[in-house]
Amino acid sequence: MLSHTLRCLRPSSCTLALSRQLVHHRPHMEPSGPRPVETTVRTKLTQALKPEHLEVINESHMHAVPPGSESHFRVLVVSPQFEGLSLLQRHRLVNDTLREELSTCIHALAIQAKTPQQWSNNPSLAKSPPCLGGSKHDNTVTEKLKAVRD
Repeated sequence: MLSHTLRCLRPSSCTLALSRQLVHHRPHMEPSGPRPVETTVRTKLTQALKPEHLEVINESHMHAVPPGSESHFRVLVVSPQFEGLSLLQRHRLVNDTLREELSTCIHALAIQAKTPQQWSNNPSLAKSPPCLGGSKHDNTVTEKLKAVRD
């Protein structure tokens, strides 16, 4: 069992136990290196929701944050536990599962929560809209927006 201490962009830190590498990983983060927040998100969602399909995408590079940040994520969770639940109830389950990270490390979380039937009918991950926030004086925002459109 691996153990990591996370130093988040916010002043507090959190200690998280990580037990195993999870499936359905698509790297979207530069530079490469350890991804403790992403790994924790995968671990917690897998343990709590037993998904048939899980995608955790770090979209921090699309925002005005330092390189290698883990503060903006998009998740796709396909779980039988979502059967009979409203979209709001599904999102609450995901948010409750990641409560600690949302209060410390994660600034933004986009959630797609589907039942296995919904996933089989439409197996796609929605694309994030371009970030228009961040520093007004960040010259890289224009470049990032152009890269997202291409």
